[in-house]
Amino acid sequence: MQRAYVIGSATLDHMTERDESKTQHPAVVVVYLLRDGPDGPEVLLGEKRRGLGTGRVVGPGGKREGTETAVETAVREVAEEVGLHVDPADLEARGTLDYRFPFRPSWSQVSDVFVCRRWQGDPSGGDELEPRWVPVRDVPYDAMWDDARYWLPAVLDGGQVDARVVFAEDNASVAGFTGTGIGEPV
Repeated sequence: MQRAYVIGSATLDHMTERDESKTQHPAVVVVYLLRDGPDGPEVLLGEKRRGLGTGRVVGPGGKREGTETAVETAVREVAEEVGLHVDPADLEARGTLDYRFPFRPSWSQVSDVFVCRRWQGDPSGGDELEPRWVPVRDVPYDAMWDDARYWLPAVLDGGQVDARVVFAEDNASVAGFTGTGIGEPV
């Protein structure tokens, strides 16, 4: 179901269709690694140590380099950030998020979202992220980017997302969104 949502007095008038032939916003990926824990499903998250989102809890991911595909970037970023080897065939594409920061346009980006349930190795921290397994029911949405509370619960439960998220003037809270896979905030 296509949804549009505006918080407060924000407007979405400036939201235009994305022209995929232009590189107007950096392409990035995020990967949510899921496993069966002793008390139910768990997701690998970590506190971002540097770059955009420092201090926030995120899944492994990052910018696409050169001619990399989203899948190639996901494999590389998981290896670099948490030391795990992921087979490209094990990545489940869950959609795309087009992030808009009208008050800080350099932060705008388009993210491919993946879930992965198989990998080799044990997670280890690095310069970017200190990973830890978190029960899905206890995901710390208050410590994440504000948009995650609208779409991540459904993605972790097998859903898809294809949305544009517009951030407010504070560059932290969601002003509004359009698209599919967006639910009520948790």
